[in-house]
Amino acid sequence: SKQYSSSYEDQEIKVQETQKLLERGQIEESTSPWSSPIVLVKKKNKTMRFCIDYRRLNAITIKNAFPLPRIEEIFDQLSDAVYYTKFDFKSGYFQVPLSKEDRAKTAFSTRDNHYQFTVLPQGITNGPATFQRLINHILGPAGWKYALAYIDDVIIYSKTFEEHLAHLNEICGILKNARFRLNPEKCEIARTQTDYLGHQISNGEIRPSSYNISGLLNTKVPQTPDEACKFVKAAEYYRKFIPNFSQIAEPLRKFVPTTRTQQKKGQKTMITLTQDEINAFDQLKHHLTTDLVLRLPNIRFPFKVQTDASDEGIGAVLLQIYPDGDRPIAYLSKKFTQAQRKWSPMEQECYAFICALDKWHNYLSGIKFTWETDHKALTQLNQKAQINKRCERWRLKILEYDFKVKYIPGLTNSMPDYLSRSPVDDAEEDPDEISILISKATQTDFDNIPNHLHVVTAVETRAMKLRNAKLPNTNNTEQLKSDSLDTSLKENRIIPFTNEQLKEAQQQDNYANKILNSIKKRKNYLIKNDLLMHNPKHPVPYVPQGDLRRTILHIYHDTAANGAHFGRNKTIHKIQQRYFWPSLYKDITNHIKSCIPCAQFNPRRQKTPGILKPIKPPEGVWQLVSMDFHGPITPASQRGNKYIICLTDVLSKFVITKAVRDNTTHTAVRFLKEDVI
Repeated sequence: SKQYSSSYEDQEIKVQETQKLLERGQIEESTSPWSSPIVLVKKKNKTMRFCIDYRRLNAITIKNAFPLPRIEEIFDQLSDAVYYTKFDFKSGYFQVPLSKEDRAKTAFSTRDNHYQFTVLPQGITNGPATFQRLINHILGPAGWKYALAYIDDVIIYSKTFEEHLAHLNEICGILKNARFRLNPEKCEIARTQTDYLGHQISNGEIRPSSYNISGLLNTKVPQTPDEACKFVKAAEYYRKFIPNFSQIAEPLRKFVPTTRTQQKKGQKTMITLTQDEINAFDQLKHHLTTDLVLRLPNIRFPFKVQTDASDEGIGAVLLQIYPDGDRPIAYLSKKFTQAQRKWSPMEQECYAFICALDKWHNYLSGIKFTWETDHKALTQLNQKAQINKRCERWRLKILEYDFKVKYIPGLTNSMPDYLSRSPVDDAEEDPDEISILISKATQTDFDNIPNHLHVVTAVETRAMKLRNAKLPNTNNTEQLKSDSLDTSLKENRIIPFTNEQLKEAQQQDNYANKILNSIKKRKNYLIKNDLLMHNPKHPVPYVPQGDLRRTILHIYHDTAANGAHFGRNKTIHKIQQRYFWPSLYKDITNHIKSCIPCAQFNPRRQKTPGILKPIKPPEGVWQLVSMDFHGPITPASQRGNKYIICLTDVLSKFVITKAVRDNTTHTAVRFLKEDVI
């Protein structure tokens, strides 16, 4: 594949990380004719994670048919045990050597050399099956007796504590002889209760983990008729599995509109449910989260994931397709952050699927499944050549999964729609920088971090800072140097000059003096703190012509702390929230066009405009005509006509017009038939 374009800084990172992999013996120099592109993903600590995009290689790879264990058979084995131990491998894929004849296919290139992996790389489609075959071979006779593995999730189970110690000692010896390294921070030793493959196991009882049903179980009582209606419709999807569904749901039926008028009337007004309605809500929710509807996974039946996103958050349901209908396995519901609310609909819908993959990785890895979404653009996600950076990172995450995307109308996507509009899980800050959203099977952890606790700490610390942060007092702010700012909080509040400097510059500016002399007539200006401000609803200071404007352009575009050489629209958005001057748009555009680093490292990605091709003129009259509506024109005529339809012969310029009531297709056809033809 063609290598992706990248900046000089990214090229340096690729070389450095490649050198680290080379020193560890995980890659070697190559003369392979194969080459997959490198992608760098930003981590929470601002460093980059090294990834390889193996999409084209995976598309032509013959799939490894080695079976993954059936989940229901695993639970059958665990049901009689009392003590459990779980092992987590340290970079498990990198502990598997790659055969010499297959290394060439994993090749990738940097600007100065060509390399190939000597160990199993992440992102390869046959990675899960290969690892499963290996771990089954290593466990040998112990497998299915007192040790099981689902890809890299190993569990040891015993009936008594003495047996468990003996089993634990034997498995540790087997892994030691196989030279497999464990991550002690993520291992659980001799527990009587544990979570495994999305289920809670305790004293021989196996039930769906509360983590899987919290998305629905913790939903609040509906506050509006619209929320109550959506819940009833979502529950109705599984009515065949709920005895006496109609009788249970009857108190909530009045919130389901039966006509279009009812749909538009009063659906957003606040309501208080009666006790009968609350009981019906709780009873339906109970049925949806017990084994009457919620099933343990059965690998014999195909899986599917339904996702949806709304203005409030995301929702998803993991289901299996049984002969008697779709059975839910788990639910997911999560709120959006303020930043995520501003994402495009495609990004929000794609994020719902990414969260579902992250939560249900144990179910979906290594099997074929269907993803159902009501966002049609996502059906072409893997075929799109140009998508934004965020979606590109997410596209890398799904490389290891084998699924097909299916579009379904929004009306049939009822449960995810309800969960997305009543999210219960807290939003996550900056999802693009949180390591957990980068797939375990598409990332290379070249830092050998012993555990991931620091990631959680970093997220909590940053969120705490944002909640507790106070705005600085701008009346006596000293000049800040952009180079000294090292946190996102300071980056967004950079102040290039003091109020006194701005006030002095305004007093010497002719345009400002002109406005001040007629301030009472200027509706868009006001005086605040002795400064001329623009836009009374969101006052921002007027910046006089000269050095102050150039300083602002430099800080909010050129500097690494707060500029980062963003494009025209982002730079305009950042500056106009803080300052104003009449030629702001024009000055920003000219500044970006004259920026040398932008010209060097941000090449034009659009196709060069082609040569205009004039339409060939007709050879006779009435061979080519043009027609259009003009309007609506107010007030309407006495006959109610609001539009004028006009037809022009292109050659003779002969015109036929008529006043009409609307601009519909039916009106246009009737005009052609009755007045022209």
